[in-house]
Amino acid sequence: MSDQPTPAVQDYLKAIHSLGGADGTVSPVDIAERLRVRAPSVTGMLKRLAESGWITYESGRGARLTVAEARRVIRRHRLVELFLTRVLGLDWSEVDAEAEALEHAISPRLEQAIAAHLGEPMEDPHGHPIPTREGELTRRQLQPLALFAEGQRVLIREAQDDNPQRLRRWQELGLTPGTVIRILSYQPLDNLFQLQVGNKVVALAREGLAGLSGEAVAD
Repeated sequence: MSDQPTPAVQDYLKAIHSLGGADGTVSPVDIAERLRVRAPSVTGMLKRLAESGWITYESGRGARLTVAEARRVIRRHRLVELFLTRVLGLDWSEVDAEAEALEHAISPRLEQAIAAHLGEPMEDPHGHPIPTREGELTRRQLQPLALFAEGQRVLIREAQDDNPQRLRRWQELGLTPGTVIRILSYQPLDNLFQLQVGNKVVALAREGLAGLSGEAVAD
């Protein structure tokens, strides 16, 4: 197994990890959809990854990670995102694509220098936990905002980062990680939630909340 995976291998490992491949098996169809490539290409790559020792792969079922490299890729990506927002001032809606381009060129030494400069941060700009240098990743019991009950106060912890337009909208509304909101009401016929965000009331459909997750907090 190579000590330094190629960019293509890193992309596959990160995709498998993000789809739950650290704890279970991920189907080639889901991987193809995530990477926006054809399924036959995915099957061929998964076989090569298995031969190289990065994953276990069973035809007809899918792939599962066998090493911590995926978490190292995720650490590098999330550190770059945080560096771009905190140090360079880029908007959180821009940094996912930029980090995708930069992460492959960062050496372990530069990665650690960035982490040290940022103070060994625990989360990226979107609230996602950053794996430690040793590959440990904090596990959380979060659920989508749309699943909380009326009257509950919710601390937003994570925002899905793959849709810049939606990220900008959430920022305009104040729906960012670290914000405490209250679920005021849900109207099933209109599929509409009313949320208390600071001193204002925000109305959003379920799709508008999709990608935000959090945890209940006491009054």
